[in-house]
Amino acid sequence: MDHTTERFVVITGCSGGGKSTLLTALHERGYRTVDEPGRRLMRHSLADPYKDLKGFAEQAVAMSTRDIEKERNSSGWVFFDRGLIDAAAALTFATGASINDTLKNAPRFYRRVFFAPPWRAIYRQDEERQHDFGAAKQEAIRLASAYNDLGYQLTDLPLWSVEDRAQWVIDQLGSAPAIG
Repeated sequence: MDHTTERFVVITGCSGGGKSTLLTALHERGYRTVDEPGRRLMRHSLADPYKDLKGFAEQAVAMSTRDIEKERNSSGWVFFDRGLIDAAAALTFATGASINDTLKNAPRFYRRVFFAPPWRAIYRQDEERQHDFGAAKQEAIRLASAYNDLGYQLTDLPLWSVEDRAQWVIDQLGSAPAIG
């Protein structure tokens, strides 16, 4: 186990479930955060999952790997908006490639993963999220399966305000990363 990455916390789950908004709230409270690779790729026109899911997923895996390396020397909890496992799950979905093969040399994240369940009331499509709510729910099912298969403990985020959610996550983790 890489003790460095035990303080890397993943927030994953349904598209449009409030993950990025939660990460913003955590960042505003002084925590290190890493933006979702997929949104960064689309925002900078580097890849489009609606035209080439395989190429998009490959680039997201590479970007996520770089994100991990960039954060190795930071201290305290580091929160990832999706990240490497989500990108590997997308690659598996696009190609049938084994997620274990994609992640064979990857470090482990903190064992507890916070999962944004489908939340219809806040779901919105936009330029980067073109799929409908049904497709978002199917993606959430695939992600939950991937994380469970990899031995992570999924904890559903409560359907609360962003400030209450942020405080709840912090309370769940405690004040300092657990190392050891």
